[in-house]
Amino acid sequence: MTPLAVADPGGLIQSVDWVAIAPPLIAAFAALAVLVADLFLPEARKRLLGWLSAAGLLAALAALLPLVLGDTRSTFCFTSGGCSYTADHFALAFQLLALGGALLTALLSLHTVEDEKLPGGEYWFLLLSSACGAALLPAARDLATLVIALEVATLPAFALVALRRDGRGAESALKFFLSSVTATAVMLLGVSFVYAAAGTIQLQGIADGLAHAPAQLKPLAEAGAVLTLVGFAFKTAAVPFHFWVPDTYVGAPLPVAGYLSVVGKAAGLAGLALVTTLAFRPYGHTWGLVLAVLAALTMTVGNAAALRQRADTPYGAVRLLAWSSVGQAGYLLVPLAAAGYAGSAEPLGATVAYALIYGLVNLGAFGVVALVGGSGRLESFRGLAGRNRWAAFALAFFLLCLAGLPPGVVGLFGKVVVFRSAVDAGLGWLAVVMAVNVVIALAYYLKWTALLFAPSAEQVVAPRRVPAPLATALGLAASGAVVLSVAPQLVLQVVSGSLF
Repeated sequence: MTPLAVADPGGLIQSVDWVAIAPPLIAAFAALAVLVADLFLPEARKRLLGWLSAAGLLAALAALLPLVLGDTRSTFCFTSGGCSYTADHFALAFQLLALGGALLTALLSLHTVEDEKLPGGEYWFLLLSSACGAALLPAARDLATLVIALEVATLPAFALVALRRDGRGAESALKFFLSSVTATAVMLLGVSFVYAAAGTIQLQGIADGLAHAPAQLKPLAEAGAVLTLVGFAFKTAAVPFHFWVPDTYVGAPLPVAGYLSVVGKAAGLAGLALVTTLAFRPYGHTWGLVLAVLAALTMTVGNAAALRQRADTPYGAVRLLAWSSVGQAGYLLVPLAAAGYAGSAEPLGATVAYALIYGLVNLGAFGVVALVGGSGRLESFRGLAGRNRWAAFALAFFLLCLAGLPPGVVGLFGKVVVFRSAVDAGLGWLAVVMAVNVVIALAYYLKWTALLFAPSAEQVVAPRRVPAPLATALGLAASGAVVLSVAPQLVLQVVSGSLF
């Protein structure tokens, strides 16, 4: 009998930690359940698919509880050391953001799918599939799992954007698809260079391999690191890889635009944080400078473009939120740049905390825009307080949180911890750029807030009945923002803790 090629064949067999992989796995099973149920449910009962999707996402969120209360868990490990999946504090925080954002998106989508006559089975399957990839990505600890998770999160998003059948959806999806595929190709080229230089795809192993790489391979490794960063910068909508954002958000169904601005951005940020702080640690000062420049450009371009949005422009509200999300991406990149200069992952806590805050209030703002409907002009929000005072108060609170002004205290604290991460890392010039951009952003956030309470020339009419799922989503977002403003330590405590 021919002997096996390995010394210990039994060592290749390992048990899977099902509790660790439960959150993305439940989302995947929910997606399959929706796909099968769509084949058998009559047209009149297709609405149940949305509730099934929301229940699946709620179950995936519940699966985070035993992980939060326990120790770090890893699975799919190699005999040589290292694992492909690790459920640590970093992974759990971003999984909370991805699955929680997907749940709010599902609640916002229940009436949108009906009103716009979108194909329900396809919509819910794609949303759950994308959420599964977004939940898997922050727990990935090798390049193969990381890239696959990123594509699982991104590919369904193309189709979600294209589901709108008014002409804009297909055009927006095509722009999104072509630019994303190009960024992915560049990233894969960079990944291949990194693998050639380091000799491994494990993130921790790459750091060791790059630190001891032969001198003739260092140019290849540096080129690979830069190309890999380009791919993740696109997913984060960092300037100059942001050009797809405004048209894609306008062409997509509003809940999908909100999903891309929060969950899509979170996936890109998680991947960027993993490859920089874990894999490219030996090149910290190099990628730290690159991310600092990207952060400064992103927040400046995003806020300047949002400031130029006119009140009478069609879809101006969505475009303003799109450019605002670009500017917010710049703030989120600041602690990543600080981590490069600090030589540790400690500043990443500021990114995680700010991402959780931003995700909650930004989805709430998209929900109010979906409620108001119409042409999406900023002018259509004039006098909203007289037509629907609760929607006006909610949107005003969300905008003040994004601006970092009281009573949106949690937004203020979020910006403070991001600002402090730059100062502590010695990036004084970046902190100044951020402070200037925060002031610029105040102008358009406050202008929109003032419109809500301005007198309207139109006769005040009774507010239309708000669909229960949409009201629930807005209530959850507003309540969460209020609770965090009263007790910001609930989310800001991640800044002081260890993520990895």
